[in-house]
Amino acid sequence: MTSTADAVDREAAWLNASGDGLPALLASAGGPWDIIQPYMARTPATAKKQIFVMRRRIAESRFAAPRKIDTYPFHLNLWWPIGATTTGVGIAEAEQRALDAAIELLLERIRGYPTDHSHGGRFLSVAEAPVGAEIAVDFGDPVQGIANGVLTATATYSADDQDYTA
Repeated sequence: MTSTADAVDREAAWLNASGDGLPALLASAGGPWDIIQPYMARTPATAKKQIFVMRRRIAESRFAAPRKIDTYPFHLNLWWPIGATTTGVGIAEAEQRALDAAIELLLERIRGYPTDHSHGGRFLSVAEAPVGAEIAVDFGDPVQGIANGVLTATATYSADDQDYTA
């Protein structure tokens, strides 16, 4: 049986990966994000573009007499400080555009390869039908974000873990 306890770490590892033909997300590999880590930091860095990988639920389903599968709705908190990418006139608008572009790369990485949606074998499938096919991104209020100096969004999607016999 695959452990449910390391699912967040496995997904964070996938998002941190680079050099595999999918977009790199970390700035150190040419991507837009400074930090991608499992779980929320107690004191997030204030001037870093960050993704915190979490899950809100574990659902265990029996699909055959002795066989079960665990499903995790992943919840990514996205933090994008204003001024982290651009400076000068129109900074708020430019940062919102930069966040949109960074989220597009994140979505490409979540979708994975056209023929393999297992995130490199870490899961049975991620963001796939019949359950959990949706990837949703919800943007924080830009008025509040601009006033607080950080734009936010959340991305949610599900992953089915490897099935096991109970």
